[in-house]
Amino acid sequence: MKSSILFVLHIPPPVHGAAMAGTFIHNSALINNEFDTKYINLSTSTHLKESGKGSFKKLGALLRIQYRVISALLRKNYDLCYLTLNASGPGFYKDMLIVAICKLFGKKIIYHFHNKGVETSEKTRLNNTLYKYAFNNTFSILISKFLYSDIKNYAKESNVFVCAYGIPESTELMKPVAAANVPDSPCKLLFLSNMMEEKGVYILMEACKILKERGLSFECNFVGAWSDVSEESFKNKVKQLGIEDRVFGHGPKYNADKLAFFNNSDIFVFPTFYHYETFGLVNLEAMQHGIPVVSCPEGGIPDIVVDGKTGYLVPQKDVTALADKLEVLILNPELRKAMGREAKARFEQHFRLETFETNIRDILKTAIAKNPS
Repeated sequence: MKSSILFVLHIPPPVHGAAMAGTFIHNSALINNEFDTKYINLSTSTHLKESGKGSFKKLGALLRIQYRVISALLRKNYDLCYLTLNASGPGFYKDMLIVAICKLFGKKIIYHFHNKGVETSEKTRLNNTLYKYAFNNTFSILISKFLYSDIKNYAKESNVFVCAYGIPESTELMKPVAAANVPDSPCKLLFLSNMMEEKGVYILMEACKILKERGLSFECNFVGAWSDVSEESFKNKVKQLGIEDRVFGHGPKYNADKLAFFNNSDIFVFPTFYHYETFGLVNLEAMQHGIPVVSCPEGGIPDIVVDGKTGYLVPQKDVTALADKLEVLILNPELRKAMGREAKARFEQHFRLETFETNIRDILKTAIAKNPS
């Protein structure tokens, strides 16, 4: 008889790391064949701009989620409850209501953290009490070993599993590594993420200004949904910096349109300092296309980008350091090719979707078989 799991997780919209991981789990034949599964969508927002903001619409969605969880637990005695628990902020308090329901039903719980913030959350008596309650007698999944420090004050290491993300390999025809590099053509930089200041949008734009002043031949394409960096503010910044001939904003792109940008890029740039950043799935997308990555050592990104081998890691918000590393790659096409090959090989070895699904399945089986220490 199959073990049963109630999954309470995020599914798009909106599109973000937790929602993508939730989609992969929800659609996994491996996981659904192994376990008797039920899924409840934990999302109360439909757009990124709604995240962290209260509304009657979101309150109604939260009440419906609670009702579905209670109904599911009344109908079936699940062996495990899987929950994508927010680490801090309003989302944490919202999710604690689901935690309390599962605990009241006496369920074994495993959390899957897609963000961080336990260590840096406000040190109030309420938060301390809630974290102790949440982590007591539960398991947790982290997406990088570098993130254990965030929960170490509340979660025993023996109750924590590590599982890196994986993404599906594109079935579309992909360019050979660095084939976009044509003699005398400008080196093509790509930023692809939600257009948020903390994702490093303005930092990269400032670096592009320096690169232009150094006389380097390049163009930089920004692809992603407009967020706290609006299309208007982006254009104003480009004009202010005098880089209209080098920097271009394209808004969100999907499927073949998104693939075209990867296939025509030489360097992927993701200078994030986002306070919830844990992994950066976009880095994996670039790596599977054989593109070297320049990013920052935020969250679990050092697990992905091997500095000096598959790309570079630069200090956060350090515009000059970012420009310096980009200059090295712009001027050295053979180095770009070598790093691109290493990036693709690392992706295939560690970050394929099949690897992620297998690891999640094995973790869930272990969590069902044992009790938290």
